[in-house]
Amino acid sequence: MFEIVKRQEMADGTVVMNEISAPQIAKKAKPGQFVILKANETGERIPLTMADTDPEKGIITIIYQIVGKSTALFKSLKTGDCFQDVIGPLGKPTHLEKLGTVVCVGGGTGVAVMHPITRGLKELGNNVFAVIGARNKDLLILEDKMKAASNELYVCTDDGSYGHHGFVTDVLKDILEKEDVKLVVGIGPVPMMKFVCKVTAEYNVKTFVSLNAIMVDGTGMCGCCRVTVGGKTRFACVDGPEFEGHEVDFDELMQRLQAYKEEEAIAYEQFKNAGGL
Repeated sequence: MFEIVKRQEMADGTVVMNEISAPQIAKKAKPGQFVILKANETGERIPLTMADTDPEKGIITIIYQIVGKSTALFKSLKTGDCFQDVIGPLGKPTHLEKLGTVVCVGGGTGVAVMHPITRGLKELGNNVFAVIGARNKDLLILEDKMKAASNELYVCTDDGSYGHHGFVTDVLKDILEKEDVKLVVGIGPVPMMKFVCKVTAEYNVKTFVSLNAIMVDGTGMCGCCRVTVGGKTRFACVDGPEFEGHEVDFDELMQRLQAYKEEEAIAYEQFKNAGGL
């Protein structure tokens, strides 16, 4: 059992941060890697990339948005409660190196995934521009942490309630026009990552994205998380989750992510009607 030692609701209660006691995972985890969590014996296995780790305290931090039954079940767990299973670290770590000027673009809860990567790139001596965005000010997360993890931070909101009025790609394009950018990392909703890659392709800048494919076992056995990268089938759980963005078939990925939307909506409604929320 893996105890929740700290819990915080963020973004109007739609996003939850859990600090979980998992000493062995915290000791080995690297930026970009993920864990698979299960709330109880009958719960669904949910992959979530770690937002932070503390090897000394044996703590890993996960941040997730309430989008369906399983994440709603996660939200019902309080400080002192336990996840039945936390499996990891899984996936390949982000390759971090000193390149010069880099841009880290995060959207929604993807900002949580981006945080340790941004921090790691800065610690290596890179000049790090961070761009984070959300639909509105209330949905922004980790602004202070991202500011500390980067050399310069830009904040965007779709509705203009805070920071730049517009998309993260607007600011990204402006940076690419002015700076000699060696690498862009984009993590967030699939449409956001797709358009980040469209922008960077115009400037011929190497771009990495983190793919949130449907996943079951997380060890490459089931093939459920298959994605097409460079015209070849790859498994997000063992070959990723990060890939060269310009080679990803985003349209196929978005189509596959819609496969169980109807079933997910039904399960969520049943959970709410049964008093789960």
